[in-house]
Amino acid sequence: MDGFTPIHLNREPVATEVVRQLIDGILASEIGAGDRLPSERRLAEMLGVGRSVVREALKSLTVLGLVEVRQGDGTYLRGPDSGFLSRVIEWGLLLGAHEALDLVEARCHLEEVIAGLAGVRRTDADLEALRRHMADMEASQTDTRRFVDADKAFHEDLAKASGNSTLHRIMLSIASLLGVWIGRVMMQETNFAPTIGEHRRILAAIEAGDPEAARAATAAHMARARSRLERSFGPASSADAAPVVRAAG
Repeated sequence: MDGFTPIHLNREPVATEVVRQLIDGILASEIGAGDRLPSERRLAEMLGVGRSVVREALKSLTVLGLVEVRQGDGTYLRGPDSGFLSRVIEWGLLLGAHEALDLVEARCHLEEVIAGLAGVRRTDADLEALRRHMADMEASQTDTRRFVDADKAFHEDLAKASGNSTLHRIMLSIASLLGVWIGRVMMQETNFAPTIGEHRRILAAIEAGDPEAARAATAAHMARARSRLERSFGPASSADAAPVVRAAG
């Protein structure tokens, strides 16, 4: 992790900037699961901050489950079994990390393309799976976790219905983002009806074999979902996220 830059004071809390740079390194795959991070002393030198600031930043990453401190041995990036990818994305979104927001933007564009293809290529088996997930969403409006699982499965099988294996693999690869996004939004929603209605319109267009309507319904859903996500961060975070995410319509 040699790409660090000295921290500039008076921009934001110093420990937050340290966390941001560490997460940027993780997202850029400069270190892998099980790799040891530079020592506190080395990180402090690279970032131009005191060791106490580095220690505070590492404590935040430890609480999130991103890193593991081994007494007398050092700090290590935890493996995929810890759910570290979804935690990186969630923390990155909270901090406004560009890489995480790029994933949000990518998802918006991908979903629209996928829905258009699914409107032409979906099979009877695809429609059955989408209807099942739709029914699960409608039946679990008082069970947020079950609703999130059904919502996530709907979008994953929508990608499968596109008939494009590459797009399907890409969507599966950002499944952690999908779960974080949907979960964060729905945990703060008291009325699931708008989201359900948006999914119904997507499904109806795909059932009708109308790719343009499927794209339009998906674009509308993604715009509203993106807005709900930004609201979940509060005014300050929404303002930070808006310049990157707004272009994803």
